[in-house]
Amino acid sequence: MRDDTALPKKADDYARHVSPYFVIEDKQSKYKADKLFKRLRRKVGHAIGDYGMIEPDDKVMVCISGGKDSYAMLDLLLSLKRSAPFPFTLIPVHLDPGFPGTPEGVVEGHLQKVGLPYHIIKRPVFEISKEKLQGKKTMCSICSRMRRGFLYGFAREMGYNKVALGHHRDDILATYFLNLFYSGIMKTMPPILRTDDDTLTLIRPLAYCREKDLNVLCKLKEYPVLPKGLCGYGEDQQRAAMTAMLRKWDQEYPKRTDIIFKALKNVVPSHLLDQNLFDFSKISSGPKIK
Repeated sequence: MRDDTALPKKADDYARHVSPYFVIEDKQSKYKADKLFKRLRRKVGHAIGDYGMIEPDDKVMVCISGGKDSYAMLDLLLSLKRSAPFPFTLIPVHLDPGFPGTPEGVVEGHLQKVGLPYHIIKRPVFEISKEKLQGKKTMCSICSRMRRGFLYGFAREMGYNKVALGHHRDDILATYFLNLFYSGIMKTMPPILRTDDDTLTLIRPLAYCREKDLNVLCKLKEYPVLPKGLCGYGEDQQRAAMTAMLRKWDQEYPKRTDIIFKALKNVVPSHLLDQNLFDFSKISSGPKIK
């Protein structure tokens, strides 16, 4: 493994020992922890390669929410950066939305430990979301869109061309079923996406990673995760229902979610009903069906 001279010494030292292998004494536990980290690292590497998420000299803004997924994403990207065949820059950015009772300095303390240059930006997301609720029970959708807007604006302002979000495989599946059951649309979170104004590329390096693996890594690494529900309005019940459904399937039919995720990568437009994807009116003279 090469040394990335673009990394500050503190970040390079952190990246060298980023696997939980280095904080465990029991030999068997060390082996299992390192195997888990390498599996997640491999999945992130495959996702990046499959979708061309990171290219030479990219400036990647890594969005750190204070949850397990974004902490894991930063660790895995930093580990991959040290052995990447080309240079790119990672810039962790945490947006403080102003939720009441948020513990001070928790996220910043972790970012200082990692050793990369970072930014903490404060925006009135909570206050604006409250004003826009208009009788809704939760502010999740409003809050999410607003946070994204502030983060994208900051990325443009700072000249970053990629924005890394911490959504994992289970998030992608839950979003697919949300759209299917509640909107009548077959779509989900894509691994890579251009913004509407064509100024930024959004990437999801954890697209192939399962949440249960990230949960184990979080416990092993003892990430300083911010408490949930700080906004006081509760979680999106529809998304929670989809997540619960997927977990139940994992317990009762262990391979089902794997097969569904594989299906998202194997779409046959000629065997669906969308006329925008396939011209059925010319089926007798072509195009040929798959």
